[in-house]
Amino acid sequence: MLKSTAAALVLATILPASAFAECVEVTQGNITVSAAWSRATIGTERPAVFYVTIRNDGGSDERLVGIETPVADMPMLHESVMENGAARMSHVDQIVIAPIDAVSLEPGGYHGMLMDLQTELVEGTTFPVTLLFEKSGPVTIDTAVLPLRAREAACEEAL
Repeated sequence: MLKSTAAALVLATILPASAFAECVEVTQGNITVSAAWSRATIGTERPAVFYVTIRNDGGSDERLVGIETPVADMPMLHESVMENGAARMSHVDQIVIAPIDAVSLEPGGYHGMLMDLQTELVEGTTFPVTLLFEKSGPVTIDTAVLPLRAREAACEEAL
């Protein structure tokens, strides 16, 4: 009984910490990017997604103008919008992050599309994504690959 209680306590302290460990945060100048994640893929035929939170602690607008990653030949910024009751995705040239504000690339809104995958995205692995900002320049973050049915970054689920 004592051993199982001790084991449960150890797991209770380790599991939340491991979930938070998946949420890397990178700061460059006034920009902080965090909670980068994608869903696992089955093969490389279908595109993957990229989600992240971007915070601008500066005094002027910053613009995300693109993304790059070695796992896809055609990474693009997209936005999901509802039109006449139907969801549709469209390419966007930039995403504006207002001063002292944050923007989340998340399901149902802005997101990265990773088309022409070069490798399958395997749950439990990571891959780099470089975000290209107009003023702050490139910022690279490790992106966690979560299960196919994930709806948010693992660290956000743990909160």
